[in-house]
Amino acid sequence: MVAGKALMTPDRSSPYRPSADPPSGGPISLDLPGLPDAPRPAAPEAARIKADVRGLSFYYGKNQAVKNVSLAFRERSVTALIGPSGCGKTTLLRCFNRMHDLYPANRYEGQILLQPSGINIIDRHVSPIEMRMRISMVFQKPNPFPKSIFENVAYGPRLRGVRSRSELEGRVERALKSAALWEEVRDRLRKPGYDLSGGQQQRLCIARALAVDPEIVLFDEPTSALDPIATSRIEELVHELKSKVTIIIVTHNMQQAARVSDYTAFMYLGELIEYDSTATVFQNPSKPLTEQYISGHFG
Repeated sequence: MVAGKALMTPDRSSPYRPSADPPSGGPISLDLPGLPDAPRPAAPEAARIKADVRGLSFYYGKNQAVKNVSLAFRERSVTALIGPSGCGKTTLLRCFNRMHDLYPANRYEGQILLQPSGINIIDRHVSPIEMRMRISMVFQKPNPFPKSIFENVAYGPRLRGVRSRSELEGRVERALKSAALWEEVRDRLRKPGYDLSGGQQQRLCIARALAVDPEIVLFDEPTSALDPIATSRIEELVHELKSKVTIIIVTHNMQQAARVSDYTAFMYLGELIEYDSTATVFQNPSKPLTEQYISGHFG
């Protein structure tokens, strides 16, 4: 056991909640080496919980990759999952839309409760297809389907049974506008998605994820394959989207986590080490291991 390793400091109401709401805006001072000051996103108006992770463990066969993790994800906010490679953050992320079900030896324990319904996402009686409609995912590298721009975005609504051409066109337009791509592609919707640049392809994948009106959007290192300009556009988009949907993002980039997130969870060796508002985690972490990682003195 790593010295000082423990779950987050609980608040008065629940062990699954961060200890404080994020500040209402303005700059935060990141005094740790290697991290510039970053603007804080505005605090979400609603502090309701969208997903409660309770005692979650996950196994790849006999290998336990996530170990008894408990934390809450607030509605219409951005939560960043950080930690070194192999710490379990992407494994945790993929539990939300049941990606691990694709391999028979994988196993879940605990609960992920989707609120306000209280449905346990990882219950074996709950349809993984339904969960993937309600919880969309954007992957590390852009992965447009070998279809037209229009059909990429219309794919999810078609799966949900939308057949009306006018409704499909409306959903595609709204999703592309939400992904800040509509003005760039409105005159070439019949062109292949692969004709777009890397950054545009990633925004197309975001539009595809939004077209099914998800409750949560998962981002797994969404800018790692993009140049700085495309990265900036994706980060701006994440900030805009949180007014409509709950976002969970995995990132290795500490500056990115500070820029885009309201809350940050630090994981190590499958365990949750610290979880709190991003300002608290970066300015005043309660665990020495967290400070070592954020300041670049980890190893």
